[in-house]
Amino acid sequence: MMENKVFMSFTFYSTILILKMYVVAIITGQVRLRKKAFANPEDALRNGGLQYYREDPDVERCRRAHRNDMENIFPFLFLGAIYSLLDPSPAVARIHFFIFCMGRIIHTIAYLLQLKAPTRSVAYSVAQLPCFSMALQILLATTPYW
Repeated sequence: MMENKVFMSFTFYSTILILKMYVVAIITGQVRLRKKAFANPEDALRNGGLQYYREDPDVERCRRAHRNDMENIFPFLFLGAIYSLLDPSPAVARIHFFIFCMGRIIHTIAYLLQLKAPTRSVAYSVAQLPCFSMALQILLATTPYW
């Protein structure tokens, strides 16, 4: 697998995306601490009292960004891994992976910084294009095996 240029490219971009998800999780934790808005009573007690066992709009925004990543990056990981096995052109595959990765990074920045619409939705839509392309190519390649 490590000699497969497409799989190596997929591995690189997938790792960037997973690291981005970790960064969003860390940001969520930092916002929780800064805003004193804890999801669990024991955390609130340790950080000032039960009055801090509460929700906060900024924390919820971070959580939504993270959830959106899970809803989109996890399917990409499946599609990209299978697509890598189909022996696509390395250049075309790299473009697929790059577009998805950049779309997700821009989506997260737009989400967390509350950039003007339609920045976030355009980033989301652009990132979906390579996923649909990979899914279609997987379906076409596996059609004879139905």
